[in-house]
Order: sequence, then structure tokens, then C-alpha cells
Amino acid sequence: MSAIPLCLPESLSAEQFLSEYWQKKPLLIRQGLPQLIGMFEPEDILALALEEEASARLLTQSAAKQNNEPQWQVKKSPLTETDFDNLPEQWTVLVQNLEQWSAELGLLWQAFDFIPQWQRDDIMVSYAPKGGSVGKHYDDYDVFLAQGYGSRRWQLGKVCDEHTEFVTGEPIRLFDDMGEIIFDEVLEAGDVLYVPPKLSHFGLAQDDCLTFSFGCRRPNLMQIIDSLADVATNDSRLFTPMLLLQASQASGELQEDSIDAITRQLSQLLQSKQGADIIRQAVCEVVSRRQYDALVPEEALSTDELMQALAEGATLQADYSNRLLYNQYDGNTTLYANGQRLDGLDNTATALLKRFADGEQIQQGDIEDIDPDELMEWLENGWIWLDYIG
Repeated sequence: MSAIPLCLPESLSAEQFLSEYWQKKPLLIRQGLPQLIGMFEPEDILALALEEEASARLLTQSAAKQNNEPQWQVKKSPLTETDFDNLPEQWTVLVQNLEQWSAELGLLWQAFDFIPQWQRDDIMVSYAPKGGSVGKHYDDYDVFLAQGYGSRRWQLGKVCDEHTEFVTGEPIRLFDDMGEIIFDEVLEAGDVLYVPPKLSHFGLAQDDCLTFSFGCRRPNLMQIIDSLADVATNDSRLFTPMLLLQASQASGELQEDSIDAITRQLSQLLQSKQGADIIRQAVCEVVSRRQYDALVPEEALSTDELMQALAEGATLQADYSNRLLYNQYDGNTTLYANGQRLDGLDNTATALLKRFADGEQIQQGDIEDIDPDELMEWLENGWIWLDYIG
């Protein structure tokens, strides 16, 4: 299993965190992620932001509003070097999906294994020089803010809701009033701050500063409804017209009795085994779906090169920029990868992919019963990656 310790204070168990803090209140974890120290420098992130396939944003803040013009400006990728010319004093660059660019960084998700991996969103990095920020705001998801370089002062305030008023005319959701400040601390490299959903927060760079946001998100009901429709489309039994009792009524009227009868049949379907199977697949497809398009590998590894690397001590493990998970029900295990159900797997392949999904490092002795070409297919699909360090 993971060699990376859980990102929690020594005095706090995973069970305590989940019951006392998760989605309830913030937690400061001093040196919760020391592995992040020195992994990246500001120049690395600035160079990455210029990559054509990077998902990046450049936020700039003017000193004050003038002539009703927005105080903030946002430039989305692709970014160019000229975008960084003549910047104001306060600016920030954000790059999403860092695990897509660094498998080693993706491995740090293992420090948060007390949260199911299907709830992982992505790792975002924020670079800002001294004085830079992204304003006072809140997120709809849980986030672990990990300091990787420099230091950043964090303030936390009120819990927000749908009635929270944002500053009008700005391209990003910001507000002026955070209410009573309940937290005010400076995070140094290696420190981590957990912030639950809807809690207002404000981070201010104290010097050249890299903050990595490990975001955790659950699907919304609209995503599940959309997926239900997609899955149900493949069930021919659902295309049979309903049988409805007919009472005397005006020819132009749709009576409430008819709507109630349709509602009952829909409810009965969702509560049946057939409906449960549809819901189960719909949910699994949603939560295993990638948020960002996959990068195309520049170099392809041959099967012989793969087996030679494993013979020399390299290991295989899940690629955390992809989504690999499994569901166990009624004695059966079903695997999903990047929004697709994986059919046609034998028991050996299923057992191995489960181990990958659980974050295990797989060595040469673990793959004796697997066709190397099948491993290569998983590698090419991006479900797993080869760690030459071993």
C-alpha cells in the first residue's frame, strides 16, 4: 500500500477527521505534506502555464475600480509570454489538473486516502508574487490547500450560501465581507489547510508563492439525471409504452390522475432491481469521468521495454490523472475507467485492476498471470503508469 503517510496531525485519526472536521470545520495541518517541498519552483509553473495543452488562467488585479471598469481581469489559456509583460503589482496564475503533468505529484493523493478516490477532483496550483491573491471567495467543494513553495497568509470567515452577494461586474465570484475572521495564519512550505465547502477564505502571498489545491468534489443531481438517461437509453425494456387506466375527461385535458400514474410507474422502476442497476451504472460512470481531456503521450513504450523495466525493479501503479474505480454488488465486481464500464475482464485482470484502483504499487511478481499486451493496453489508456524509481 501507500508509503506516503496520511495528511493528518499525529493526534487525529482518519475516523476523527471525518466525523469532526469533514464538511464541518477547517483544520490546519502543520507539515502535513512535506513531500511537496521543493517538488516545483515558480519557474516550473510559469513554463507549464505557457504549454498549449495546459488549462491555465492569468488573473490580474488593478489598484481600484475606475469608470465602472472591473478591478479584476482574467485571461484563459492558451497563454503566451506577452501575457506576462507589463503585469500589475498583484497577479496570479492558476494551472489545473497538475497530476496530468506530473505523475509524481499525483501520487501525493495517497496522503488523502481517507477520502474515497472517486471524490478526487484535481490538483490545481496557484503561483503569485508577494501581494498576489485571487480575492475573497468560497468554493462549493472541499479543498486541502498545501503550501509547496514560499508562504501564504490565509484568513477564513463566514459560511456562505445561495444568498451571499458577490461584487457586481467582476469576471470571478468575489465578495467584500467575510464576516468574523475565525482563522488567520501563515502557511509555510509543507503546511496544509483543510477548508470545507462554502467557507469563505482569502489567501495572500507573503513572497513568491506556490499553493497546491487538492480539491474533492461530489457529483450534482443534474449530472446523475443526465447519466441515468444515457444508461437507460440502452435498456430496450424502457421503450414499451406505459399502460394507463383511462377515465372520462375533456379531450384537451391532461388530468393529474394520469401524471400521478406515470409518476408511480417511474418511482416503481427506480426502486426495482432493474432501476437499481441503472442507477448504479449511472453513478459509477459519472464519478469515474475525467474532467479534462487526456494528454497524448509523446513516446510510446514497447512491451519489451515495459517488461525489462519491471525486471529491473520498476513498479506499476494507478495514474491519478485518470479515474479508475470499482463497484462490488451481489458478489460481482465491476470496474470503471474514465466514465466507461470495463466489460470482458477475466478474474485475474479484475483482481489486479482493483489493486491499482486501491493505490497499490504492482511489481513484476504480481503480473505473472497477466498477458503483457493487456498491461500495455492499460498503460496506453492512461489507467496506469510506470514508475522507473521502483
